[in-house]
Amino acid sequence: MLQVALAYLLDLVVGDPPRIPHPVVAMGRLIAVLEALLRRLARRPLALRAAGAFLAAAVVGASYAATLLLLRLASLLHPWAAVALEIWLLSTTFAVRGLAEAAREVGEPLREGNLLLARRRVAMIVGRDTSSLDEEGVARAAVETVAENIVDGFVSPLFYALLGGAPLAMAYRAVNTLDSMVGYRDEAYRDLGWASARLDDLANFLPARWAGLLLVVAAWLSGRRAGAAWRALKSDACKHPSPNSGFPEAAMAGALGLRLGGWNYYRGRPSFRPYLNEAGEPPRARHISQAVDMLYLTAALAVASGLVARALAGKFF
Repeated sequence: MLQVALAYLLDLVVGDPPRIPHPVVAMGRLIAVLEALLRRLARRPLALRAAGAFLAAAVVGASYAATLLLLRLASLLHPWAAVALEIWLLSTTFAVRGLAEAAREVGEPLREGNLLLARRRVAMIVGRDTSSLDEEGVARAAVETVAENIVDGFVSPLFYALLGGAPLAMAYRAVNTLDSMVGYRDEAYRDLGWASARLDDLANFLPARWAGLLLVVAAWLSGRRAGAAWRALKSDACKHPSPNSGFPEAAMAGALGLRLGGWNYYRGRPSFRPYLNEAGEPPRARHISQAVDMLYLTAALAVASGLVARALAGKFF
């Protein structure tokens, strides 16, 4: 539990320095190499599905095993070396500071009226087309990304860190990286990426619901619309096409009094997402900083509640 708490603080203070190698980069390279190899070996839909299952198992298993091996080797040098290494490895699975900075980099030019720069910056953190977004569209994209990535970027890796330390947290990060690289439903990845997409849905199932509840508590503690957050969570979370993303997004929408969802475009193709907290106001530039405030408070609540739950579990079980 001490390593988890210190890793959280390290992420808040340092984030992800660009000059220090990040484990996710290694995961991405492994996925790219295996994908190229598997596509040469498997061409039919059924074979691609089997290859996709192998890809997911291989990358997640390798990430877990490599992390465990590094910790074992560090412990041979000195027990404190293993502790320090685990703290750093855990911190790389957290992304609170990085997510907050990315969102603020979108909000600053948007508040100053520099829509072109805001579009370019939001394009770096979302998958939708951004070239024609107005202020509302850019703000909505940023707020939705902050809400969704509260789960992927912190609550889920924290959940698995509390269950199994750095190896399990790193295995979750591998699941998330697989989903971001191959977990699409388009023609190119429908078969190869199906296992990665389903595994990501499964891995985030409990953390997403935990995050939704924490956002309601964060709204209450910060004097925002806790009641609206709870109502949106209950009524709208399951409207989202993702089985998990609707929970933090609906709670965030209610807490900030916003209407999220609507039309998005992906590679020129329109996609409509049902409205979350439909009676809310359209997002504006100022709401991005409010979403970041909710991110920080929710992350702190996740650490506090997670450590308490872990301590109680250790005492009674």
